[in-house]
Amino acid sequence: MKNNLKVYRAIENITQQELANKLEVTRQTIVAIENNKYDPSLSLAFKIAEFFNVKIEDLFIPE
Repeated sequence: MKNNLKVYRAIENITQQELANKLEVTRQTIVAIENNKYDPSLSLAFKIAEFFNVKIEDLFIPE
């Protein structure tokens, strides 16, 4: 699944580590999601969308 996580992170001017801390995951998890190597769980996807105040569909694009 493709995603726009890096774009939203840049808009908010937040580092991977800062986002990881806010979401209570590791920085490696954020890196893996951004590089399309890991699809987050549904609960994590909702947490990310809530953090950026966007819809899940705006963040994650099914292939």
